[in-house]
Amino acid sequence: METLFLAFSGLKVATTSSNLMFCFIGAMLGTLIGVLPGIGPTATIALLLPITFHLSPIEATIMLAGIYYGAMYGGSTTSILVNIPGEAASVVTCLDGYEMAKKGRAGPALGIAAIGSFIGGTFGLVLLMFLAIPLAAIAIEFGAPEYFAIMCLGLTLIIYLAQRNFLKSLIMASFGLFLGVIGIDLVTGDVRFGLGFYELNDGIGLVPILMGLFGVSEVAFNLEKGVSQEIFKTKITNLLPRGKDWIDSKMPILRGSIIGFVLGILPGGGAVVSSFVSYSLEKKFSKYPEKFGTGVIEGVAGPETANNAASTGAFVPLFVLGIPANVVMALLLSCLMIHGMQPGPTLIKMHPDLFWGTIASMYIGNIMCLAFNLPMIGIWVQLLKIPYKVLFPLIILFCSIGVYSTNNSVFDIYVMLLFGGLGYIFRKLDYELAPLILAFVLGPMLEAALRQSLIISNGHFSIFFARPISAVSLIITIVILVLAAIPYMKKYRNKVVETIEAE
Repeated sequence: METLFLAFSGLKVATTSSNLMFCFIGAMLGTLIGVLPGIGPTATIALLLPITFHLSPIEATIMLAGIYYGAMYGGSTTSILVNIPGEAASVVTCLDGYEMAKKGRAGPALGIAAIGSFIGGTFGLVLLMFLAIPLAAIAIEFGAPEYFAIMCLGLTLIIYLAQRNFLKSLIMASFGLFLGVIGIDLVTGDVRFGLGFYELNDGIGLVPILMGLFGVSEVAFNLEKGVSQEIFKTKITNLLPRGKDWIDSKMPILRGSIIGFVLGILPGGGAVVSSFVSYSLEKKFSKYPEKFGTGVIEGVAGPETANNAASTGAFVPLFVLGIPANVVMALLLSCLMIHGMQPGPTLIKMHPDLFWGTIASMYIGNIMCLAFNLPMIGIWVQLLKIPYKVLFPLIILFCSIGVYSTNNSVFDIYVMLLFGGLGYIFRKLDYELAPLILAFVLGPMLEAALRQSLIISNGHFSIFFARPISAVSLIITIVILVLAAIPYMKKYRNKVVETIEAE
């Protein structure tokens, strides 16, 4: 009963004129960014982060959250009509969505994607609303050792669940941790790795790194590979699925909601992983798995539901523990900290208007996104025709303005360009950027928790194994690292054996 009362109080906060406006802006921008291939919510939020410094914490959080879940809605449009995922989480939708469009069923594909997204997002919000307070009550008992161990586990899961190469992800996370310690040591007062630049005394700014890695490098990478803008010409009719489509989609939507929320909570799980898991699961449960990839509606309904449920589930560790589950949550964490808010178990108690207002705005935003995606399909199709030779220079311009406006520093623009070049090289070498950013954001908190724990224990590392939660978390972390290292050890052993046999 108390939860429902607090939810209604959050609705009052969310329905103020300014908060409604920023909810609309976020949801609309998110849908637009999801529709346009090659940009994505991470780069967009990075671009808009400086603007949020002039907003209230609630307005900023509502708008950035709207961009995130809005992009999950919009990403399906390009996947179905152009066979190019507007957002990484919509990659799987291309497999059956585009095939449905080729068969003249673009309408039902777009319709079930939007409706499934709405159901998945709403399901996740209900669970977030009822789980947050009990989990926060448990988390409030955590000390520095528990936070250190949980952050280690979260970072390890992010690396382990990386989409590409574990070793490369480990290298990127290590680089991110290194970047996070640059600046003045808060304990000793010494400057670490400042290289003689006084601008680095406070560390490297998050905004220049993000703009470089996700803005400048994204433009360079897309210009090099080229992005096709050929839209499949088909008449879009019957946006509301037929009776058989509903029957075929109801279980994928249910399973996708559950899978998405659970994987969204896990660090490194997120929308991308949940959409792939959902697709694989639907194929396994199907009576005709051989038809997947030829235009079955289950291949659209499940993944699209899962990625929206995951985007909601990712707010659980952010609000309850203060630990981001993905890069977008890391940006939201940074935004809240800039505004003097510390996400974690005390956030719900100390700032209930922010927490419940954000949840209520997400309910409203999901309805807005549903409205944007069904009646406005024609407008989104026209936007897909914007030439990238016009779009990409504008992105570079906004990146430069955003970086400079943060501290009025030309040095930050140089940092952005440096990381833009590094980001381009990382992409070319197939190194993931997400572990770097998450490690960079978590690094200072990880170090602070480690040093606080060692100060409490007079330098004894046994403190981490004397407490059940930290001990279990660290043991799981070690097990994951060992499991991930086994394939590399086997590969090295085979090479040694082959060398010996050759001699």
